[in-house]
Amino acid sequence: MTPSQYNLCVKEHADGVFRFILKNLKDSDEAKNIVQNTFEKVWIRRDGVIFEKAKSYIFTIAYREMIDTIRAKKKFVDMGNVKEDKFSSMSESYTGIKAMVDKLVNKLPENQRIAIILRDYEGNDYKTISEITGMTEAQVKISIFRARQFLKECIGKMEVLL
Repeated sequence: MTPSQYNLCVKEHADGVFRFILKNLKDSDEAKNIVQNTFEKVWIRRDGVIFEKAKSYIFTIAYREMIDTIRAKKKFVDMGNVKEDKFSSMSESYTGIKAMVDKLVNKLPENQRIAIILRDYEGNDYKTISEITGMTEAQVKISIFRARQFLKECIGKMEVLL
């Protein structure tokens, strides 16, 4: 990858990577750090990066950085603050449909949440999601299907919300 191709990758993919990480971590500063680390690693390895496959390579690095960050933070989670009732305060805390969907997406298991964000929020295809997450395409499809089923069950009919 040439420096001009690298600059083009940063221009085209930095915002998408930031949104993807921010959606999962809910920490803007941490998301910025991960984006910075991701593109630093891409720069260091630019000679081995194929420009046509740079998007999936960039998202894969960012995904792995995010997982490392999540794992590091999990070591310090206080389990005494975890609520048993997942949905009791949903209607009290959120009024908008988008906010409700976002909250439900955050309740999904990690692989389903990552897959649905990459597919429905970022618009990636199954193959790209597979490359980013390390899951097979079949696992990606199953994760997305199960995530959508969960969301559909929790939300019910759209007429109820409108």
